Amino acid sequence: MPRPRKYPPELLERAARMVSESERPIAHVARDLGINWEVLRKYVRQLEADSGTRPQLTTTEREELKRLRAENVELRRANAILRDASVYFATRLDPTGRG
Repeated sequence: MPRPRKYPPELLERAARMVSESERPIAHVARDLGINWEVLRKYVRQLEADSGTRPQLTTTEREELKRLRAENVELRRANAILRDASVYFATRLDPTGRG
């Protein structure tokens, strides 16, 4: 379960618009609106990535990467279980007692 957001999305959107429309630094806009400047900086950078003006992963790419990593972990776990099961059954079914 994701942690609750400290700042409402509307406030972050408004702050991001203020940063993009004005020439003021992110830290000044954040201070005026009572937002942590690092939170606003990350939010603005992610909006830039989503719009294609910044070379970094977009939000959908991040979500897909997270999903694929979780799927990879699950597949590795399933492979380990299958590998252990095949070894177990191979030793149980071997009539010569080898292995």
